[in-house]
Amino acid sequence: MYCFTCTRGWLRPLKVYGDGLRCLSTRGSLNAAQATNIKKRTQRRKPSIVEDTGQPHGFWSVSAFATAEEFRLEKLHVALKKTKIYEPTCLYKGSDLDETESADVIHAVSKMHVTNEPRHLYFFREGSVVGWNITDLEVKSLVNFLTDHEIGPYNDQIITDEREIMYYTYTDDKKSSIKKGNLHLIRDDVTASDLDRYTFSNAMAHSVKLGIWESMLEEYIDSVEYVTQDLQNGLPIRITRKEVMKKTGELFGLRHKINLSSDLQDLPDFYWEREQLETFYRSSCNYFSISTRLKTMNLKINHCLELVELLSHHLSDKHHIRLEWMIIVLIMVEVGFEIIHYTQMFIK
Repeated sequence: MYCFTCTRGWLRPLKVYGDGLRCLSTRGSLNAAQATNIKKRTQRRKPSIVEDTGQPHGFWSVSAFATAEEFRLEKLHVALKKTKIYEPTCLYKGSDLDETESADVIHAVSKMHVTNEPRHLYFFREGSVVGWNITDLEVKSLVNFLTDHEIGPYNDQIITDEREIMYYTYTDDKKSSIKKGNLHLIRDDVTASDLDRYTFSNAMAHSVKLGIWESMLEEYIDSVEYVTQDLQNGLPIRITRKEVMKKTGELFGLRHKINLSSDLQDLPDFYWEREQLETFYRSSCNYFSISTRLKTMNLKINHCLELVELLSHHLSDKHHIRLEWMIIVLIMVEVGFEIIHYTQMFIK
Protein backbone atom coordinates (compact mmCIF):
# COMPACT_ATOMS: atom_id res chain seq x y z
CA MET A 1 0.00 0.00 0.00
CA TYR A 2 1.36 3.43 -0.89
CA CYS A 3 0.88 7.00 0.34
CA PHE A 4 0.11 9.62 -2.29
CA THR A 5 0.31 12.57 0.10
CA CYS A 6 4.09 12.78 0.00
CA THR A 7 5.73 15.37 -2.19
CA ARG A 8 8.13 15.32 -5.15
CA GLY A 9 5.70 12.86 -6.72
CA TRP A 10 7.28 9.94 -4.85
CA LEU A 11 5.21 6.97 -3.70
CA ARG A 12 5.88 6.20 -0.06
CA PRO A 13 4.99 2.89 1.65
CA LEU A 14 2.32 2.87 4.33
CA LYS A 15 2.74 0.67 7.39
CA VAL A 16 -0.02 -0.49 9.76
CA TYR A 17 0.28 0.75 13.34
CA GLY A 18 -2.62 -0.46 15.51
CA ASP A 19 -5.84 0.97 14.05
CA GLY A 20 -4.12 3.39 11.70
CA LEU A 21 -1.68 3.70 8.79
CA ARG A 22 1.58 5.62 8.95
CA CYS A 23 3.73 6.74 6.06
CA LEU A 24 7.27 5.52 6.63
CA SER A 25 8.74 8.81 5.36
CA THR A 26 6.40 11.41 6.90
CA ARG A 27 5.55 12.63 10.36
CA GLY A 28 1.79 12.12 10.56
CA SER A 29 -0.40 9.04 10.77
CA LEU A 30 -3.60 8.25 8.90
CA ASN A 31 -6.63 6.51 10.29
CA ALA A 32 -8.62 4.03 8.21
CA ALA A 33 -11.18 6.61 7.03
CA GLN A 34 -8.46 9.03 5.92
CA ALA A 35 -6.54 6.27 4.16
CA THR A 36 -9.54 5.43 1.99
CA ASN A 37 -9.86 9.09 0.96
CA ILE A 38 -6.21 9.65 0.00
CA LYS A 39 -6.03 11.80 -3.12
CA LYS A 40 -3.92 10.61 -5.99
CA ARG A 41 -3.23 14.17 -7.04
CA THR A 42 0.52 14.79 -7.24
CA GLN A 43 1.52 16.88 -4.29
CA ARG A 44 4.08 19.61 -4.02
CA ARG A 45 7.80 19.37 -4.48
CA LYS A 46 9.00 18.75 -0.95
CA PRO A 47 7.73 17.85 2.50
CA SER A 48 6.98 20.73 4.82
CA ILE A 49 9.54 21.20 7.57
CA VAL A 50 8.24 21.60 11.08
CA GLU A 51 11.39 21.14 13.04
CA ASP A 52 15.08 20.80 12.47
CA THR A 53 16.03 17.12 12.76
CA GLY A 54 19.71 16.42 13.06
CA GLN A 55 22.47 18.80 11.90
CA PRO A 56 25.45 17.10 10.25
CA HIS A 57 28.83 17.60 11.88
CA GLY A 58 30.70 20.56 10.41
CA PHE A 59 27.54 22.03 8.89
CA TRP A 60 25.29 24.94 9.85
CA SER A 61 21.63 25.41 9.02
CA VAL A 62 20.12 27.92 6.63
CA SER A 63 16.41 28.49 7.19
CA ALA A 64 13.86 30.26 4.96
CA PHE A 65 10.28 31.24 5.69
CA ALA A 66 7.68 33.72 4.46
CA THR A 67 5.37 35.61 6.82
CA ALA A 68 3.46 38.02 4.54
CA GLU A 69 2.79 39.13 0.98
CA GLU A 70 5.15 42.05 1.45
CA PHE A 71 7.37 43.80 4.02
CA ARG A 72 7.59 47.52 4.68
CA LEU A 73 11.35 47.42 4.31
CA GLU A 74 11.94 51.08 5.13
CA LYS A 75 10.23 50.78 8.53
CA LEU A 76 11.79 47.37 9.08
CA HIS A 77 15.25 48.83 8.46
CA VAL A 78 14.67 51.46 11.16
CA ALA A 79 13.29 48.85 13.57
CA LEU A 80 16.32 46.62 13.08
CA LYS A 81 18.65 49.51 13.88
CA LYS A 82 16.80 50.09 17.16
CA THR A 83 17.31 46.50 18.30
CA LYS A 84 20.39 45.42 20.17
CA ILE A 85 20.47 42.10 18.35
CA TYR A 86 20.77 42.78 14.60
CA GLU A 87 22.68 45.38 12.64
CA PRO A 88 21.67 46.18 9.02
CA THR A 89 24.76 46.27 6.81
CA CYS A 90 25.91 46.10 3.19
CA LEU A 91 25.16 42.96 1.23
CA TYR A 92 28.85 42.17 1.20
CA LYS A 93 32.12 43.76 2.19
CA GLY A 94 33.52 46.26 -0.29
CA SER A 95 30.07 46.49 -1.85
CA ASP A 96 29.68 48.22 -5.19
CA LEU A 97 25.89 48.08 -4.88
CA ASP A 98 23.96 51.31 -5.07
CA GLU A 99 20.70 51.99 -3.25
CA THR A 100 18.55 51.05 -6.24
CA GLU A 101 20.02 47.57 -6.43
CA SER A 102 19.62 46.79 -2.74
CA ALA A 103 16.25 48.52 -2.26
CA ASP A 104 14.32 45.23 -2.17
CA VAL A 105 16.43 43.41 0.44
CA ILE A 106 17.89 44.12 3.87
CA HIS A 107 21.01 42.28 5.00
CA ALA A 108 21.44 42.16 8.77
CA VAL A 109 24.16 40.56 10.88
CA SER A 110 23.65 39.41 14.47
CA LYS A 111 25.62 41.38 17.05
CA MET A 112 25.80 38.37 19.37
CA HIS A 113 27.95 35.38 18.45
CA VAL A 114 27.11 32.01 19.92
CA THR A 115 29.83 30.27 17.85
CA ASN A 116 32.59 31.41 15.54
CA GLU A 117 30.17 31.17 12.61
CA PRO A 118 28.33 34.52 12.14
CA ARG A 119 24.55 34.73 11.79
CA HIS A 120 23.22 36.46 8.67
CA LEU A 121 19.66 37.48 7.89
CA TYR A 122 18.16 38.55 4.55
CA PHE A 123 14.77 40.26 4.54
CA PHE A 124 13.22 40.38 1.06
CA ARG A 125 10.49 42.86 0.19
CA GLU A 126 8.19 40.09 -1.07
CA GLY A 127 7.77 38.86 2.52
CA SER A 128 10.47 36.19 2.77
CA VAL A 129 13.29 35.84 5.31
CA VAL A 130 16.41 33.70 5.00
CA GLY A 131 18.49 33.16 8.13
CA TRP A 132 21.95 31.61 8.29
CA ASN A 133 22.99 29.76 11.44
CA ILE A 134 19.83 30.74 13.34
CA THR A 135 17.89 28.56 15.79
CA ASP A 136 14.20 27.60 15.83
CA LEU A 137 13.69 29.87 18.84
CA GLU A 138 15.19 32.76 16.90
CA VAL A 139 12.84 32.04 14.00
CA LYS A 140 9.83 32.29 16.30
CA SER A 141 11.13 35.59 17.71
CA LEU A 142 11.61 36.95 14.19
CA VAL A 143 8.06 35.98 13.19
CA ASN A 144 6.72 37.98 16.15
CA PHE A 145 9.09 40.88 15.46
CA LEU A 146 7.95 41.18 11.83
CA THR A 147 4.23 41.48 12.57
CA ASP A 148 4.35 45.30 12.68
CA HIS A 149 6.02 45.53 9.28
CA GLU A 150 3.89 43.17 7.19
CA ILE A 151 1.38 43.73 4.40
CA GLY A 152 -1.01 40.81 3.97
CA PRO A 153 0.30 38.56 6.78
CA TYR A 154 -0.05 34.78 6.60
CA ASN A 155 -1.36 32.62 9.42
CA ASP A 156 1.14 30.93 11.73
CA GLN A 157 0.31 27.44 10.49
CA ILE A 158 1.22 28.10 6.85
CA ILE A 159 4.40 29.92 7.93
CA THR A 160 5.51 26.87 9.89
CA ASP A 161 4.42 24.31 7.29
CA GLU A 162 6.20 26.02 4.39
CA ARG A 163 9.46 26.75 6.18
CA GLU A 164 12.51 25.24 4.47
CA ILE A 165 15.79 24.17 6.05
CA MET A 166 19.07 23.20 4.42
CA TYR A 167 22.64 22.84 5.66
CA TYR A 168 25.79 24.55 4.50
CA THR A 169 29.52 24.25 5.02
CA TYR A 170 32.69 25.67 3.48
CA THR A 171 34.80 24.17 0.74
CA ASP A 172 38.22 24.79 -0.80
CA ASP A 173 36.74 24.57 -4.30
CA LYS A 174 36.92 27.58 -6.62
CA LYS A 175 33.17 28.09 -6.66
CA SER A 176 30.17 27.43 -4.45
CA SER A 177 27.90 24.52 -5.28
CA ILE A 178 25.12 22.28 -4.03
CA LYS A 179 26.15 18.68 -3.39
CA LYS A 180 23.94 15.91 -2.02
CA GLY A 181 21.35 18.40 -0.83
CA ASN A 182 23.86 20.56 1.07
CA LEU A 183 25.34 23.93 0.15
CA HIS A 184 29.13 24.27 -0.09
CA LEU A 185 30.36 27.88 0.08
CA ILE A 186 33.87 28.86 -0.98
CA ARG A 187 36.15 29.52 1.97
CA ASP A 188 39.05 31.68 0.81
CA ASP A 189 37.33 34.64 -0.91
CA VAL A 190 35.20 36.39 1.74
CA THR A 191 33.60 38.80 -0.74
CA ALA A 192 32.67 36.04 -3.17
CA SER A 193 31.35 33.95 -0.28
CA ASP A 194 29.10 36.81 0.86
CA LEU A 195 27.83 37.26 -2.68
CA ASP A 196 27.13 33.54 -3.05
CA ARG A 197 25.34 33.56 0.31
CA TYR A 198 23.05 36.34 -0.89
CA THR A 199 22.49 34.64 -4.26
CA PHE A 200 21.47 31.36 -2.66
CA SER A 201 19.27 33.24 -0.19
CA ASN A 202 17.52 34.90 -3.12
CA ALA A 203 16.73 31.56 -4.74
CA MET A 204 15.68 29.97 -1.44
CA ALA A 205 13.39 32.95 -0.70
CA HIS A 206 11.72 32.39 -4.08
CA SER A 207 11.25 28.72 -3.25
CA VAL A 208 9.56 29.29 0.11
CA LYS A 209 7.36 32.03 -1.36
CA LEU A 210 6.33 29.71 -4.16
CA GLY A 211 5.60 27.06 -1.54
CA ILE A 212 3.13 29.44 0.12
CA TRP A 213 1.33 29.99 -3.18
CA GLU A 214 1.32 26.26 -3.90
CA SER A 215 -0.34 25.69 -0.55
CA MET A 216 -2.94 28.37 -1.34
CA LEU A 217 -3.67 26.76 -4.69
CA GLU A 218 -4.05 23.33 -3.07
CA GLU A 219 -6.54 24.80 -0.61
CA TYR A 220 -8.42 26.38 -3.51
CA ILE A 221 -8.55 23.08 -5.40
CA ASP A 222 -9.88 21.34 -2.30
CA SER A 223 -12.53 24.05 -1.88
CA VAL A 224 -14.02 23.44 -5.36
CA GLU A 225 -13.58 19.67 -5.46
CA TYR A 226 -17.17 19.06 -4.31
CA VAL A 227 -18.39 20.95 -7.40
CA THR A 228 -16.56 18.61 -9.76
CA GLN A 229 -17.99 15.65 -7.87
CA ASP A 230 -21.51 17.07 -8.30
CA LEU A 231 -20.91 17.54 -12.02
CA GLN A 232 -19.54 14.04 -12.35
CA ASN A 233 -22.54 12.51 -10.55
CA GLY A 234 -25.10 14.65 -12.38
CA LEU A 235 -26.24 16.40 -9.21
CA PRO A 236 -27.43 20.02 -8.94
CA ILE A 237 -24.58 22.50 -8.56
CA ARG A 238 -24.33 23.76 -4.99
CA ILE A 239 -22.69 27.11 -5.70
CA THR A 240 -24.07 30.59 -6.39
CA ARG A 241 -23.07 33.11 -9.04
CA LYS A 242 -21.58 35.35 -6.34
CA GLU A 243 -19.40 32.51 -5.06
CA VAL A 244 -18.27 31.70 -8.61
CA MET A 245 -17.23 35.31 -9.14
CA LYS A 246 -15.34 35.24 -5.85
CA LYS A 247 -13.55 32.02 -6.83
CA THR A 248 -12.66 33.54 -10.20
CA GLY A 249 -11.23 36.59 -8.47
CA GLU A 250 -9.12 34.41 -6.17
CA LEU A 251 -7.63 32.59 -9.16
CA PHE A 252 -6.81 35.77 -11.06
CA GLY A 253 -5.33 37.27 -7.89
CA LEU A 254 -3.05 34.26 -7.42
CA ARG A 255 -2.06 34.28 -11.10
CA HIS A 256 -1.25 38.01 -10.84
CA LYS A 257 1.02 37.40 -7.83
CA ILE A 258 2.89 34.59 -9.54
CA ASN A 259 3.32 35.97 -13.05
CA LEU A 260 3.18 39.74 -12.71
CA SER A 261 3.94 40.92 -9.18
CA SER A 262 6.91 38.61 -8.57
CA ASP A 263 10.18 38.22 -10.47
CA LEU A 264 10.10 34.42 -10.40
CA GLN A 265 9.81 34.29 -14.19
CA ASP A 266 12.65 36.73 -14.88
CA LEU A 267 16.30 37.03 -13.99
CA PRO A 268 16.75 39.81 -11.38
CA ASP A 269 18.68 42.84 -12.60
CA PHE A 270 21.33 42.22 -9.94
CA TYR A 271 22.75 39.28 -11.94
CA TRP A 272 22.83 40.82 -15.39
CA GLU A 273 26.44 41.99 -15.14
CA ARG A 274 27.58 39.26 -12.77
CA GLU A 275 27.82 36.14 -14.93
CA GLN A 276 29.29 33.86 -12.26
CA LEU A 277 26.54 34.79 -9.81
CA GLU A 278 23.95 34.37 -12.56
CA THR A 279 25.15 30.81 -13.10
CA PHE A 280 24.97 30.04 -9.38
CA TYR A 281 21.54 31.69 -9.12
CA ARG A 282 20.18 29.60 -11.99
CA SER A 283 21.64 26.39 -10.57
CA SER A 284 20.09 27.17 -7.16
CA CYS A 285 16.71 27.84 -8.78
CA ASN A 286 17.03 24.58 -10.68
CA TYR A 287 17.74 22.77 -7.42
CA PHE A 288 14.50 24.16 -5.96
CA SER A 289 12.69 23.34 -9.25
CA ILE A 290 11.36 26.91 -9.49
CA SER A 291 10.65 26.82 -13.23
CA THR A 292 8.95 23.40 -13.15
CA ARG A 293 6.82 24.33 -10.17
CA LEU A 294 5.77 27.58 -11.85
CA LYS A 295 4.67 25.73 -14.98
CA THR A 296 2.77 23.19 -12.88
CA MET A 297 1.02 25.94 -10.92
CA ASN A 298 0.00 27.82 -14.07
CA LEU A 299 -1.29 24.60 -15.58
CA LYS A 300 -3.40 23.92 -12.48
CA ILE A 301 -4.67 27.50 -12.47
CA ASN A 302 -5.70 27.15 -16.12
CA HIS A 303 -7.66 24.00 -15.30
CA CYS A 304 -9.34 25.75 -12.38
CA LEU A 305 -10.22 28.69 -14.62
CA GLU A 306 -11.83 26.32 -17.10
CA LEU A 307 -13.93 24.92 -14.27
CA VAL A 308 -15.12 28.31 -12.97
CA GLU A 309 -15.83 29.47 -16.53
CA LEU A 310 -17.95 26.37 -17.05
CA LEU A 311 -19.79 27.05 -13.80
CA SER A 312 -20.28 30.70 -14.74
CA HIS A 313 -21.75 29.80 -18.14
CA HIS A 314 -23.96 27.13 -16.60
CA LEU A 315 -25.31 29.48 -13.93
CA SER A 316 -25.82 32.24 -16.52
CA ASP A 317 -27.78 29.85 -18.73
CA LYS A 318 -29.76 28.76 -15.70
CA HIS A 319 -30.50 32.40 -14.88
CA HIS A 320 -31.57 33.12 -18.47
CA ILE A 321 -33.86 30.10 -18.48
CA ARG A 322 -35.40 31.28 -15.22
CA LEU A 323 -36.01 34.73 -16.74
CA GLU A 324 -37.56 33.17 -19.85
CA TRP A 325 -39.93 31.11 -17.72
CA MET A 326 -40.85 34.20 -15.73
CA ILE A 327 -41.69 36.00 -18.98
CA ILE A 328 -43.74 33.01 -20.17
CA VAL A 329 -45.65 32.93 -16.88
CA LEU A 330 -46.34 36.67 -17.09
CA ILE A 331 -47.61 36.26 -20.66
CA MET A 332 -49.83 33.38 -19.58
CA VAL A 333 -51.21 35.47 -16.71
CA GLU A 334 -51.90 38.33 -19.08
CA VAL A 335 -53.62 35.97 -21.52
CA GLY A 336 -55.68 34.60 -18.64
CA PHE A 337 -56.81 38.08 -17.66
CA GLU A 338 -57.73 38.83 -21.26
CA ILE A 339 -59.76 35.62 -21.47
CA ILE A 340 -61.57 36.51 -18.26
CA HIS A 341 -62.22 40.05 -19.56
CA TYR A 342 -63.67 38.81 -22.87
CA THR A 343 -65.69 36.14 -21.06
CA GLN A 344 -67.27 38.77 -18.84
CA MET A 345 -68.03 40.96 -21.86
CA PHE A 346 -69.63 37.99 -23.65
CA ILE A 347 -71.80 37.18 -20.61
CA LYS A 348 -73.01 40.79 -20.41
